[in-house]
Amino acid sequence: MDHVVAKATLGLTHPAQIDHPKISFAAKETDFLEWKGDILAVGVTEKDMMKDENLKFENQILENLDSKLGGLLSEVSCEENFTGKVGRSTVIRVSGLGAKRVSLIGLGKCPTVPSSYRVLGESVASAAKASQANNVAVTLASSEALTPASKPAIASAIAKGALLGTYEDNRFKSKSKKPSLESVDFFGLEGGPELEKKLKYTEDICSGVILAKELVNAPANVLTPEVLAEEAAKIAAAYNDVFTAKILDTEQCKELKMGSYLGVAAASTNPPKFIHLCYKPPNGFTKTKLALVGKGLTFDSGGYNIKTSQASMELMKKDMAGSAAVLGAAKALAQIKPPGVEVHFIVAACENMISGTGMRPGDIVTASNGKTIEVNNTDAEGRLTLADALVYACNQGVEKIVDLATLTAACVVALGPSIAGIFTPSDELSKEVVAAAEVAGEKLWRLPMEESYWDCMKSGVADMVNTGSRHGGSITAALFLKQFVDEKVEWLHIDMSGPVWNHEKKAATGFATPTLVEWVLSNSSS
Repeated sequence: MDHVVAKATLGLTHPAQIDHPKISFAAKETDFLEWKGDILAVGVTEKDMMKDENLKFENQILENLDSKLGGLLSEVSCEENFTGKVGRSTVIRVSGLGAKRVSLIGLGKCPTVPSSYRVLGESVASAAKASQANNVAVTLASSEALTPASKPAIASAIAKGALLGTYEDNRFKSKSKKPSLESVDFFGLEGGPELEKKLKYTEDICSGVILAKELVNAPANVLTPEVLAEEAAKIAAAYNDVFTAKILDTEQCKELKMGSYLGVAAASTNPPKFIHLCYKPPNGFTKTKLALVGKGLTFDSGGYNIKTSQASMELMKKDMAGSAAVLGAAKALAQIKPPGVEVHFIVAACENMISGTGMRPGDIVTASNGKTIEVNNTDAEGRLTLADALVYACNQGVEKIVDLATLTAACVVALGPSIAGIFTPSDELSKEVVAAAEVAGEKLWRLPMEESYWDCMKSGVADMVNTGSRHGGSITAALFLKQFVDEKVEWLHIDMSGPVWNHEKKAATGFATPTLVEWVLSNSSS
C-alpha cells in the first residue's frame, strides 16, 4: 500500500517505507510431531493442562508430545505455573524434535467463538519476534469437538492474530527490523478451498486494519486533512473498478451550507477536506445502500475551550480514528468486492485549532439541514462536524448509516478502554452491528438514548447547544447527532474513544474496521 506522506511537513518529518507482513499459510495433514522448523505452537485450554497424580497430562496430544521431550513439558509447566489461562504462554528450547522450540499458548477455559483463537496467532507472532523465527507450526491440543465448518474460521482467526501481531509501525523510527516470520503451517484444521477463501479474506481485512492503524498513528504534522483526503483518493484510484472519489473544498462545502463543520475548521491554516468515497459492486446491481461516516479531526486542541494537561492533548492525533476505521473498511471492501450493496464512505476532515478566525464559545453555527447550534463548548467539536456529514449521508439516498467517532470521555468512564458504546433507535440495526462485531471479535455495548436528557441540550437563543450536563454525556452527544439524521433512515452511532488506542503499546489498534466490513457483508448479496 502507499504510505501516508505529507508534501511539506512541520519538523521535516516524513514516514519511511516499511515492509508489511507477508506470511504464507498452509494446512498440513502429516503428524505435527514430525514437522521441522523453528517453533511448534500448541494452543491449550485450562482443561488440556490438567495432570494426573503422576504429573502426566490427561490430554493425549500433550502427553505424546511430553513423552517425546522426556517429561520436559510437564516439568516446565509446573515450574512456571502455566495453567492455560488466556493470554499466557511459555516457550521451551527443545531437542529430539524437528522443531527447535515448543510453545504452549493459553486459550482459557474454552474458546466459544472462532475469533477467540486470535490470541493464539498474536502469541505466535510474539514468540517469532523474540526468537527471530522464520516458520511456525500451529496445532490445538483439543480439536476433536470442532466441526468441519468451524475449522477454517479458527485458522482464519489465528492467521489474523499472526499478521497483525507481526506488524509494527516503525515508519517514524530511524531504524527498524524486518519481520522475520515467513510461514505458518496449520495441523488438524484441514485445508481445501474454504480455508483458502477464508485466509484471502483475512489478508484483505488485515490490510484495512493496518491502513487504519497507520492513519491514526501518523502525527498531525504529517496527517493533515489534505493528506487524509489524498489517502482516500488513493483507495479510489487503486480500485477504480468499484470506487469513485469526491473531495470537496471549503467553497464547495459553503455551497452545501455546512456551517457547523466549517465553524470547527475556521481556526486552522490547514484547510478542511470533505471526503466522499462510493463503492458500487462490479455487476452494478444493488439491493441496499449504506453509509459509513467517520469523525475526521486530524488534531483537536479543544479550541478556545482548550484541553488541559489531563486531557492528553498529545494524543489528539487519534481524534480521527473514526475516519481511519471507515477508510480501512473501504480498502478491505475494495478487495473483497461484496455484491448487491452500495456503500458511501464519508469523512468531514479538519483540525480544531485556536486563532483569531476561530469559533468562539457562544457563537451560533447553522448546519446544512438549517438547524442552529449555540456553541457552548468548542471542545465538543466532533459532533459539529458529524452533523453536516450525517445530513450529507442522508442526502445520498441511503437506507442505513453507521457513524463512528472518538466522541466522549464519558463513554470511556462508563465502559472502560476496551468496549465501544453504541446508540440507536433501531433494535434491528443494533442486532446487525452487534452480530458483526461478535464475528470480528470486537466489543460493543448498547447504551440507552434517554430522550428526557434532551432538555439540557436546549438553548435560549438557538435550536440547541452542543453540550449538556456532565452526567450522561455520551447519551446527550448521541441525542445531538440524532437531530441531523432523516427519520426514514436507520442510524447507529459508535462512540469508540476507548478501544482505538492501546496505551500499553502506545499505538493505534485499528478498532472497528473488521466490524464495519462484517456489517457491510451481512447487508450484501454474498
